[in-house]
Amino acid sequence: MLDVGDGHRLWFEQAGQGVDALVLHGGPGSGCRPGHYDLFDLSRYRVTLLDQRGCGRSTPWAGDDLRALEANTTAHLIADIETLRVHLGVERWVVFGGSWGSTLAMAYAQAHAHRVRSLVLAGVATTQARDLRWLYGDVGNMFPEAFAAFAGHVPEAAPLPEDTPERIAAYAARLRDPDRAQAAADAWCTWEAAIFGGDIHGPGSRYADPAFRLGFARIVTHYFANGAWMPEGALHRNLHRIAHIPCHMIHSRFDPSCPLRAAWELDRAWPAASLEILGGHVHSALEPDMAAAIRRATDNAIS
Repeated sequence: MLDVGDGHRLWFEQAGQGVDALVLHGGPGSGCRPGHYDLFDLSRYRVTLLDQRGCGRSTPWAGDDLRALEANTTAHLIADIETLRVHLGVERWVVFGGSWGSTLAMAYAQAHAHRVRSLVLAGVATTQARDLRWLYGDVGNMFPEAFAAFAGHVPEAAPLPEDTPERIAAYAARLRDPDRAQAAADAWCTWEAAIFGGDIHGPGSRYADPAFRLGFARIVTHYFANGAWMPEGALHRNLHRIAHIPCHMIHSRFDPSCPLRAAWELDRAWPAASLEILGGHVHSALEPDMAAAIRRATDNAIS
């Protein structure tokens, strides 16, 4: 456990030996899982897993303590990464980020470019307003029955794609209300699973635990209701800060949660970047096809 101030203590763990690498999980609020180690050759990497503020094994935990949402912003997470790097005595590391973790990885690299050896990003997300409108609005055109239930849970927000900010804010408010929080978390995670054809009660689903659903949904809505505290388009405007850093992006063409457009635009504007497009609709870094592609990328990152 690493004390980072503001009442937060972060869980981190390591395995392997060799070049230092950091895993930034998705969500926000998913936490790391043992399968993240499989994305690296542990005979060549010393891999650090970090549970971001409020989730996983870090404390306080958003599933049972709303104080987990205090002093919990993107800027805090970037500072936490630096605190951890200094604590571990790491000079530079390979940074992997999946989904939300790719946003955080780019934001961290832009703030501390001299500490990043290379980047590997999967299921690339930039967390812009248009991306949130897609995930919690426009993609409902492909899943109308699931979207009707998702939007219908917060009737105080109009059920239209352009009303996505109000919808996220309405969920965030309910998730802070002890009497309505679990039902809101269940509805939110049902939607998150539905766009991948899943069920929160399905075998092996990470959403099967009601406590996980509550903690996850609280952090996701806390971040997305505030635009992740990043000015719109900031990652693109600041690409010049990391133009020299090698980056390999991996993205599925039909990823329903993060349209390929964002990764494609980054690839066109980033001289040291490359983009690998997978078929299908996988998004999670731990899905077999995605995991295999990430492992090839991390193998090559230090070849």
